[in-house]
Amino acid sequence: MDEKDRKIISILQRNGKATLSEIAEEIGMSAMGVKKRLDKLEKGEIKLTALLNVEKLKIITAIIAMEVESAEALEKLLKRFENCPRIIKFFVTTGSYNLFALIFAEDYHSLESVSLERCSLRSQPGIRRFEIYPIQEIYYDSYLDIRVVADKSEEIAPCGVFCGDCKRYEAGKCLGCPATKFYRGRL
Repeated sequence: MDEKDRKIISILQRNGKATLSEIAEEIGMSAMGVKKRLDKLEKGEIKLTALLNVEKLKIITAIIAMEVESAEALEKLLKRFENCPRIIKFFVTTGSYNLFALIFAEDYHSLESVSLERCSLRSQPGIRRFEIYPIQEIYYDSYLDIRVVADKSEEIAPCGVFCGDCKRYEAGKCLGCPATKFYRGRL
């Protein structure tokens, strides 16, 4: 990555809708030159995506700290929740808590379900300790990479759970998985 690549990235971070011509004019290149650099950067250095403003959408975020007992349990957990739309990111760390997750929910009942039910990280084999910290404020930028599933036709959530027979879902205390036809939320 050189100075021109960094300038392209900086412009896109300020304005993700900047055209190739606008970028080219600002850094003194041709639009085709910018396109070639962008194509190269998109092969691994950058990802262009839409982010959601969690504050404006009134989305609750939380950090979950977990102690996972083994590398095998960690691998199974990461695989099971790989396509979970409620998990924004996983972070594997060293220390007594060796896995952190940044998650979201649309209300506190659903957040509680995400931490208690069969679909929760807490209920997975190999979890020794689990703590959840709802985030009160996000500073500097409230845009996060939250997966929005357009086609909600699946009956089984990506983690393998069926929302239709969940007691909390039936009682209206969970909005369901955003990837299934049971989802009652706004995303």
